[in-house]
This record gives sequence, structure tokens and C-alpha cells, in this order.
Amino acid sequence: MHDHSPKGLSSMSTIISPAASEHRLSKGTIFLLAGLAALGTLSTNIILPAFSGMGTSLDVSSRDLGLTLSSFFVAFAFGQLLAGPLSDHLGRKWLVLGGLGVFVVGSVLCAAADSLPFLVFGRIIQAFGACAASVLSRAIARDLFDGEVLARALSLTMIAGAAAPGFSPLLGSALDGLFGWRPIFLVVAVFAMVLSLHYVTHIGETLPRRRPTLLKVSTFATAYGRLIINPHFLFPAASVSLIIGGLYTFFAAAPSILLDELGLSPVELGWTFAGTVLIVFLAGFLAPHLAGRWGQRRIGMIGLLIALVGSLLMFVFAAAPSFTSFTVVIAVYLFGMGLINPLGTAIALHPFGKQAGLASALLGFLQMSCAAVGASFASILPLAPLSSLALVLSIASGLAILTFIPVALSRQFKALPAHE
Repeated sequence: MHDHSPKGLSSMSTIISPAASEHRLSKGTIFLLAGLAALGTLSTNIILPAFSGMGTSLDVSSRDLGLTLSSFFVAFAFGQLLAGPLSDHLGRKWLVLGGLGVFVVGSVLCAAADSLPFLVFGRIIQAFGACAASVLSRAIARDLFDGEVLARALSLTMIAGAAAPGFSPLLGSALDGLFGWRPIFLVVAVFAMVLSLHYVTHIGETLPRRRPTLLKVSTFATAYGRLIINPHFLFPAASVSLIIGGLYTFFAAAPSILLDELGLSPVELGWTFAGTVLIVFLAGFLAPHLAGRWGQRRIGMIGLLIALVGSLLMFVFAAAPSFTSFTVVIAVYLFGMGLINPLGTAIALHPFGKQAGLASALLGFLQMSCAAVGASFASILPLAPLSSLALVLSIASGLAILTFIPVALSRQFKALPAHE
């Protein structure tokens, strides 16, 4: 196994991680990784069915409440750029606990909000805490595992992590109906505290030996600059980010399509999101098994092609949309996303074990940037909501395929994941 890190990237700190082979993939580890990875999506999806009640309470429109999503995406994206290298320098422990603590504070502020600006402020604080959790879920996985085990860990994390954001709209609609929208934010705060307790008691620091160096912004910038132009990172990371950006665009557009255009109730919206979990479960379960037989790069490309087919089929049904047709085409997209996400992520992070936090942060930044751009375009395009979503997903899938072609064809990438 070779480290293809860019020259000088490791100079920002000399971190010695524990040997990946000494750790096994336990249920407790999967719970932590999935919980950290899902926290941002959970805190977003759970409030979607409550938009109507939030709008009435704060005297704003559902369109105005879109600021709670876009502001979250932007803060989430940029916050990761700091959290990643800090975790490589200081270790994972204090970034995990600090991030979860910040998330709890932001959640409480959201629950107490009496105006849209105050709510947006709370969401930004939430995002800064959740972004650290998301970065560190991938970094910790890279600390502990390698090769096929890393791909399997990321697949299982995605499967388990999809359950929380998948079922959270159903929980959000129930909480909103029973208690109003404010307790929703307290529920996600409690979940973050449970994650903190589990981390302290079951996982702990995964980078126990560090030789600290002076932290400089210029050092971070140089390291990020070298990483972003490294093809071993750039091509698979860009592909995964474009597809994940499409997923978040779907989350942002779903209330408008399903509630306004197709006439579903908030509870039905929740059940729809819950149903998507089954698709992600299936794809995430199959991804490592298929990759073990035919290779990560080949299955990753197949996943991208499936996502593109689902995106293009959405145009076919956009003229006369129905709940059934929308469910079918988005399921096709999600299945393709479920294949490429863990495999592309493993390929992107595999060569950068000594800079796992940095690489994970840049990958997260790219993903949330694509999410922010996709969600913004889907909301401002002069098209029907479903047509706008179809256009954004089709463009994202097409670009993802183009950026993954070098990974699929170049022999340089062949040796990265084990058994490729």
C-alpha cells in the first residue's frame, strides 16, 4: 500500500495513527460513525415537515424558511475546512466533543427562536457543530480501517446513517403535531449528547500519539491547495460530491414537490422519506460485495450511470407528475448514489491516511458546496419544482461521470483500494 499524499502535505503535523489492522468493525463503532455522519442531515430533514408550523409561528413564508437550509449548507461547508486539519493536529477527541457541544447550543438557540434571523443564527451554530461531526466520522473510519474494511465500514456507516435522516421527517411531523416545532430541536440536541457519551465510553481518541507543530493558516491553505490538485483525491472526491450535492438538492426540493405540487400531508412526506431508506439500505449493502467481485472503480461507475438514468427519467414524468412516478425515478437515483458514495469516498480517502482529517474536511466542503449550489439553482430556475430538480440532478450526474472517467480508466487508481 502506497501513500500518494502530495509532497509537503504531512508537514503540517506528524501524526502517527494506530494500525488499522488492530481494530475490528463493531456495532458500537458503526453506531458512532453513522451518528456523526448523519447529524447534519438529521437536523435538516427532521424540520422539513414542520415548515408550515414554523412559518405560522414566525410569520414568514415557507420560501423564506429556505434560508434555514441554505445558511446551514454554507456554514457546514466552510466549517469543515477548519475542523479537519485541527483534528489532524489536536486529535479527534476534543473536536468530536467540542463539535457536538456547539451543536447542542445551536439546537437550543433554534428552539428558543422568536424570529427568522434568530432561527437562522441558531442553524448556523448548529452547522458549525455538525460539520465537525461529519468530518470526523470519515476521519475516524480512516484512522481505524484500511482497504476493503474501510469500504465496508463506510458502506455500513452510510446504511445506518441513512436511517436517521430517512425516518427523521416522520418523527418531525409527529413531534410537530403533538408538541409544536420547538421540541424538535431539543430532540436532536439530546441525540448529540448521547453520541458524546457513547464516544467517551466506547471509542475515545483514535490518534493517541501526536507531535504538535505550530498551526498556521498559510500551512492549511498550502496543504488544501496541494490536495485539491492531486488527481488521486480530486477525481473521486468531485464525483462523490456532485452526487451527494444532488441528494441534498432532493431534500431541499422535496417539500415543494411532495407537499405543494403533489398534495401530500406532512405525515405522508415523512413516510416517503422513510421509504427511501430501504433503497439506500439495499445499495449500501450491495456496494462492498459487488466491489469485492468486480472492483470498486467499476461498480462506482455503474452507480453513477444508474443515477444519471434516474435523473433523466425524471424529465419524462415531469410534464404529468404523480407520486408513483416520482418515487420510482428518485429511487433509481438513490440506488446509484448508494453505490458510488461509499466506494468513491474510500477511493478518495485511501491514499491520505496521514491526513485523514484534512482530506475528509475537503471532501465534506466539496459535498456541501455542491449541495448549496444545487439547492439554490433548483429554487431559482424558472421551471416547475420537479423539472428544476430533474435538471440539477441530470447535470450533477453527468459531471460526476465525466470526473470519474479518469478513476475508472487510469491504472494509477487501480492499486489504491485493496483487491482492485
